[in-house]
Amino acid sequence: MINATDEHGLVAAAMKAAGDVGYDWDLASGRIRWIGDVEGLLGPDHAEFGEGERFERRIDPDDLQGRAECLAEHYRTRRAFDCEYRILRHDGGFRWVHDRGVAEFDSAGKAVRLRGVLRPMDRGPRQDAGLERLAYFDELTGHCNRTRLRQILGEVIEESGRLGRPGAYLSIGIDNLCPINEAYGCLTADAVIVAVGRRLQRVVTPQDAIGRVGGDVYGLILRHCPQNDVGATAERILKLFRDHPVETPDGPLHVTVSVGALAFPCPIGTAHEAMTLAETALQAAKRQGRDCFSLYLCDEGQRQDQRRSIAVGEQIKQALSENRLAFAYQPIVDAASGRVAFHECLLRMRTPEGEIVSAGKFVPVIERLGLSRIIDRRVLELVVDELETHPDVRLALNISGFTASDGVWLSRVERLLAGRPDVAARLIVEITETAAIQDLEETARFVTRLRDLGCRVALDDFGAGFTSFRHLKGLVVDVVKIDGSFVQGIGKSMENRLFVRTVVGLARSFGFKTVAECVETAEDAAALVEEGIDFFQGHHFARPSLERPWLMRLDGAERMAAAAGRGS
Repeated sequence: MINATDEHGLVAAAMKAAGDVGYDWDLASGRIRWIGDVEGLLGPDHAEFGEGERFERRIDPDDLQGRAECLAEHYRTRRAFDCEYRILRHDGGFRWVHDRGVAEFDSAGKAVRLRGVLRPMDRGPRQDAGLERLAYFDELTGHCNRTRLRQILGEVIEESGRLGRPGAYLSIGIDNLCPINEAYGCLTADAVIVAVGRRLQRVVTPQDAIGRVGGDVYGLILRHCPQNDVGATAERILKLFRDHPVETPDGPLHVTVSVGALAFPCPIGTAHEAMTLAETALQAAKRQGRDCFSLYLCDEGQRQDQRRSIAVGEQIKQALSENRLAFAYQPIVDAASGRVAFHECLLRMRTPEGEIVSAGKFVPVIERLGLSRIIDRRVLELVVDELETHPDVRLALNISGFTASDGVWLSRVERLLAGRPDVAARLIVEITETAAIQDLEETARFVTRLRDLGCRVALDDFGAGFTSFRHLKGLVVDVVKIDGSFVQGIGKSMENRLFVRTVVGLARSFGFKTVAECVETAEDAAALVEEGIDFFQGHHFARPSLERPWLMRLDGAERMAAAAGRGS
């Protein structure tokens, strides 16, 4: 009869003779016990592979996510996992291995141990693996792409709802990647993206999944994570970046991230909805100042609101694809001459039935769903097209606070205005004060780049912030638009009059022009003239109109020709 010790020895001898390596991995402690020809497969430094984290660091980054996918499928189906990947050897070369095994689960269904066999391979992966990688994996990082991560999240949410198991989805955004790209170039920015993904890999277990779902955003699926633990995990992620810089070709750079999260089970229907809610929480974290965490608290009322928002979002996307976004133009009038100085482009949406929807009904949804940058790029194209077609027109466009940090938008401006100083000089870009003060330094860089291109910049809704005067010193803009709440009733309100008087005095000392918004009455206009305002905007002078005033000056034939030239 063979005792346990002898049996273990026989198994080890047999595996060594076959060149195979067995392992017993305690997932709680992270310790791995190996048997077989460990040195032959892993190299003379195999002793350091006794810790799971160190072993995973030796797996080729391009193969890490594929292995994680196999394990996730195993945890879901309980069928043995079977995958291939490369291990970095001590001599710098890679060795292909075939990994097959099973997990041991506790009473709650959580994997607590992995047991399997690594077998060396003399060939590469199957040919179809390359096609699968193109379809499901991010080329830069090797992690899941958005499509694949959404598939996994759908499976996890379904399992969570069916079995009542807790979990979470985290949306993790790299803070201020745009300035890094501007200062060091795309290679360094890409190095930061890759380094962030590798560092996030330290947080996940083999049961979890990580993917790159946007240019500077990662998604993280946490199985068996109660809602009370989500905050601790998020703080651990934040600390990973606060304490240590990431290595790049230009040296170490300090990078922070912001985290938005959704915990489940909760009343959500699809993985797409879950991702949207987590990304909404991520935007909230960024608005709080970045380098922080926000949890989306999902109740039935919020769920219904979010579904309505998603439905509106789909309508907006459809309108975008069918060219149903349009402008209503409102004139800004010179206070001294009474002539129109320029027009502000106010976004509108046409429904398929021809109804006009004002921006107030859909812009908040655009911001919640993270569509601001897409819409702002389209708005830019429409405005520049109008300026090119009509050389005498001056137009102002509004952008969201998110666009003020969007390098893609700025690059698009540069391409559209390249060699066209005449167009740039007639373009005014408006950014709200509240958006500007969220990151004053970044907004200042944004403003400087626009002015270097020849554009003018306006600070909109001035006075809505609480430290407005200090911001005038930090932002070299051309125009300050005073918030309408300080303009309306100025003829009767001494407080409003004193505020406007102070702003006008400061603006003059900085060399800025001033616009009074929401001028509704002749009495208010007269009071504003007395205080030295430069321009008026409001219903007292003209309401926004879908008609282009500059076309109204043309005769019928000229108007038709101008419209035909625009393809409208």
